[in-house]
Amino acid sequence: MITTDITLLFQIVNMVVLMFILNGVLYKPIRRVLRERAAKMRGMEEDIAKFERNARLRQEEVDAKMAKASGKAKAALDAARAEGQQAGDQRLAAIKAEADSTREAKLAELKAEINGARTALQENLQGFANDMAGKILGRSL
Repeated sequence: MITTDITLLFQIVNMVVLMFILNGVLYKPIRRVLRERAAKMRGMEEDIAKFERNARLRQEEVDAKMAKASGKAKAALDAARAEGQQAGDQRLAAIKAEADSTREAKLAELKAEINGARTALQENLQGFANDMAGKILGRSL
C-alpha cells in the first residue's frame, strides 16, 4: 500500500528538479543539435539542387555549342566538297577542251593528208587507167 507522507512530496520535488536539470543539460542540447543538423541538411539539399541546376544549364550550353560547331563543320565540309567538285569539273572541262582541240587538229591534219592523197591519185588516175587498159589488152595505148 502507498502511504502519503513527506517522502512523497520529496519524490515529487525530486522528479520536478530532475526534469528541469535533464531538460537543460540533456534534452535542450540534443534538440538544438537536431535542429542544427536539419537546417544543415536543408542547406545541403538546396546547394545540391542549385549545383544540379547549374550543371544542367551548363550541359545545355555545351550541347548548344556542340550543335552550333557541328553545323559550322558540316557547312564548311559541304563548302569544301562543293569547291572541290567545282574545281574538278573545271579541270575536267579544261582537259576535255584540250582533248577536243587536239582531236580537231589531228582530224584536220588527217583530212589534209586524205585530200592530198586524193589529189595525187586524181592526177595519176589517167596514167593508172592507161596502164591498166594496157595490161588488160596486152598492148600499150
